[in-house]
Amino acid sequence: MGQVRRVPHCSHWGAYTILVEDGAIVGIEPFARDPAPSPIIQSVRNWIDPSRRVARPMVRAGWLRSGIRSDRAARGRDRFVAVDWDTALGLVADEIRRVSATNGNAAIFAGSYGWTSCGRFHHASSLLKRTLNLVGGYTGHVDTYSIAAGPVILRHTLGSDDACGGRANTLDDVAEHADTLVVFGAMSPRTAQNEAGGIGRHALETYLRRMVARGVRVVLVSPLKDDLPDWVAAEWWPIRPNTDTALMIALAGETVKAGRQDRDFLARCCSGVDRFTDYLAGRTDGVVKDAAWAAAITGLNADAIRDLALRLATTRSMLSVSWSLQRAHHGEQPFWAALGLAAVNGQIGLPGGGVGYGYGSLGGVGAPFAVAKSPAISQFDKAIDSFIPVARITDLLLKPGARFDYQGKTHTYPDIRMVYWAGGNPFHHQQDINRLAEGWTRPETIVVQEPMWTATAQRADIVLPASTSIERNDLAGNRRSDVIVAMHKAIEPLAEARSDFDIFNGLAERLGVGRAFNEGRGEMEWIRYIYDLSRADAASRFNHDMPDFETFWRQGYAEVPTRPNNVYLAEFRDDPDACPLATESGRIVLGSEMLARLNYDDCRSHPAWLPPAEWLGAPAAVRERMMHLISHQPAGRLHSQLEAAPESQRHKRNGREQARMHPTDAHRLGISDGQTVRLWNERGECLATATLTEAVRESVVVLPTGAWLTPASNSALDLAGNPNVLTLDVPTSQFGQGCSAHTCLVHVEPFIGVAENPIERYQARIASLIAE
Repeated sequence: MGQVRRVPHCSHWGAYTILVEDGAIVGIEPFARDPAPSPIIQSVRNWIDPSRRVARPMVRAGWLRSGIRSDRAARGRDRFVAVDWDTALGLVADEIRRVSATNGNAAIFAGSYGWTSCGRFHHASSLLKRTLNLVGGYTGHVDTYSIAAGPVILRHTLGSDDACGGRANTLDDVAEHADTLVVFGAMSPRTAQNEAGGIGRHALETYLRRMVARGVRVVLVSPLKDDLPDWVAAEWWPIRPNTDTALMIALAGETVKAGRQDRDFLARCCSGVDRFTDYLAGRTDGVVKDAAWAAAITGLNADAIRDLALRLATTRSMLSVSWSLQRAHHGEQPFWAALGLAAVNGQIGLPGGGVGYGYGSLGGVGAPFAVAKSPAISQFDKAIDSFIPVARITDLLLKPGARFDYQGKTHTYPDIRMVYWAGGNPFHHQQDINRLAEGWTRPETIVVQEPMWTATAQRADIVLPASTSIERNDLAGNRRSDVIVAMHKAIEPLAEARSDFDIFNGLAERLGVGRAFNEGRGEMEWIRYIYDLSRADAASRFNHDMPDFETFWRQGYAEVPTRPNNVYLAEFRDDPDACPLATESGRIVLGSEMLARLNYDDCRSHPAWLPPAEWLGAPAAVRERMMHLISHQPAGRLHSQLEAAPESQRHKRNGREQARMHPTDAHRLGISDGQTVRLWNERGECLATATLTEAVRESVVVLPTGAWLTPASNSALDLAGNPNVLTLDVPTSQFGQGCSAHTCLVHVEPFIGVAENPIERYQARIASLIAE
């Protein structure tokens, strides 16, 4: 028996210490300063399970034989051939040069999404873009699947997206000053256990308990009762999905109708007020937006809506709007409508009052936020201005040359000939996966850099095996974390896997830009350099003394300067002339001149209720008694990472994802608890295990994201329960172009027949792809 080595490390779900003995992981301990560590930390040892790892560089046999003339529809079926690293990197470099010379760099899509590791140095997405910017550029993406429509509308109406990026009122301020908290969507430790760039302290439960102790009245507006912990004892308003905007508008309408609006705040701090209030009063369309109107749309009680409108106007009130609300058709509207409601009540800029977006959507949103420079490696300046809204990848692949709008300007989709995906899995997070599969056949070459045999890696032409974070050194930290965490290497890389930096450094050398890429630094030199930049900034701008690098690396973390008790827009409220917003008017925009000129039918010139493409109020949904699918984040993993690990498997039943539904719906459909069910619509079909619970609103079914896409052996039926074979791939609007995953109707029925085991089917599929 050897000596146990204690290795500080971090992942998106928190900081921890890995216990290593004789080169093997023997334990995981949570960060001592974390009041609510995530159980997902125990799953990281599964990263070294060889059954899902890419062991060597691989090339699809058809592509190796025929190159760009190969059968692209064979991706995902063709077997792979192992090659050495020199061959693999040479092939990738040759393709980058070929596409750049023949079609221009806009024909290269750098599709990386960045969640594969929280490390700020071995950040696959940044390193890919750094490499390509040195050789002419690439087509990239803007915004994220998590949040796109929301920040777009807030950049227009507030002048920045700070309010949905963690810089609204911090929750310590809300816990101290708010009398009423209305949670639209969720404020759940389930989602707050994760944070981009890692997190040191999970504090959401701490702030919620302070609110409970103070007697804050909490109203949860959600189809799911467990979107808040049960000990909060919130009033549950089981709203019809995708109708929150109607409720917000009616609350504002009731306030204006009663003459309780804050006229002074609206006059001093807002523009376009008449356009909004005319809509509320029905002067533009003949429909008064009051409680009775909203009750018919939302399924909520009209008297309760009136009472809540009164309380919001007469107490210190905070509106919390989950990121999930804007991941729906017309997703800009709930964010804008909440802003309008908070403005009508005059709560913006007050301690404990106003509106905040994304509390609990990630672990750092609402916590005191970092104010100094966050650690990061530079991507360099973009060599070309070519981009798509992130969720429009299938349109990009299927519609080269087509035009699209974004933030009021018109752009054109380039003709993509090469896709390079490093650190991400679009066959998990893209809507309407079967449509994506069609688009995936269009590029001439697809390169995937990835530790695991994901569904995306299975559909590549060239696969480069990257190491996981525990097989290299790095550091974690971001603008919503109060610590930078040292990520020590715990074990040696599995098989022939290389770190992302080593892969891109080798590629850069073959492209003739090696020195510019690495700047003469190796791994530990880069980590020290990145840390020292953050340390110097903290000292010079905030007089905050962070430890030197040796001390930081030894103790495993360093605290960074943060801003607690933040009150968003307090200075603007006090003097809007001296502190104008970066909007068209310098004020909060409740009626937009630009959107009036654009005249979009899916994003009007003021907050508005617009029926989504699919919802429970649609005639077809009523006629066919369809269910509204909510595909939220899973409890036992982040997205699709560590999907086979014990914490993830603990939340499955019979090896599949759980489809939670109300017992009344199950009785109507002839479904029993624990039964295998088929969810289907015109876009696709998948299997899940039914779980009956009264915590889900009637006519709603909940299927978490992240199951590894595993088609049946003789059909496209997904065996594992990936909801994105069902979701709708349409933009939120022409203005925001976000994803609309939560606008989705499905049929649910008992599965008839013998269902294949998804794990066994996955293993058989991988065995066939990599057979010698």
